[in-house]
Amino acid sequence: MQQAQDFLDESMALSAILEPLEEKDFFRKTLFKSWTIDDVLGHLYMFNHAAALSARDDEAFEAFFAPVRAELEEGKSLVEIQVGWLDGLNGRKLYDVWLKNCTETAEAYSEIDPKARLKWAGPEMSARSSITARQMETWAHGQEVFDVLGATREDGDRIRNIAHLGVSTFGWTFITRQEDVPEPAPHVKLTAPSGAIWEWNDPQPHNLVEGPACEFCQVVTQVRNIADTSLKTVGPTAERWMAIAQCFAGPPETPPAPGSRHAA
Repeated sequence: MQQAQDFLDESMALSAILEPLEEKDFFRKTLFKSWTIDDVLGHLYMFNHAAALSARDDEAFEAFFAPVRAELEEGKSLVEIQVGWLDGLNGRKLYDVWLKNCTETAEAYSEIDPKARLKWAGPEMSARSSITARQMETWAHGQEVFDVLGATREDGDRIRNIAHLGVSTFGWTFITRQEDVPEPAPHVKLTAPSGAIWEWNDPQPHNLVEGPACEFCQVVTQVRNIADTSLKTVGPTAERWMAIAQCFAGPPETPPAPGSRHAA
């Protein structure tokens, strides 16, 4: 499954800027909810581990997630939960474990039917969707790491998976806010890192989102406000969607304010 390799490649791109860091650098705060780089790695490791369990053993996944669900219901944050689960694992040691687990997770998904239904925190997902979600989270949370380190990420065309996820969650963005889903969905026309043109939905000159694929992915993963991108929206549906786009599960989240998320 190509998406398994894409997830691994995304993880290795993040690893490349983390590898040279000194121990103290892992505790630098990012612009995402004041999470540290260490918090980001803990979050990615915990849920990559969960995804690998889901691919191999339903019972093992349920045993992992039952206490997590209980703590969420108690009102604990994801960071609080992961700190307990990590049990003191942090810094360089956490980085090493995360990196090893990335390969293990990719291997688990490379051996599975892409259409297999897997258990998750919410509804079951296909294996392809599950590993795409792991790539999306690695890329999105990786952005705050690149930002705090003042580094520019060189994206590859593997981000098409994330763009596709963004397009396919058009309806979800409105449903999670208990809004009517407008029809039809906008035409989406994006320029890939390679220069290729990617398109979704029927051409509609008055209902359109157009621009760099990287910036579209930044908006749907809520790592940038659309005002901080060069994306073009035409029509009220496209404009409303890009103002609130959310390609990830969970309750509705408010996108970052204009100018609040940027490279150091």
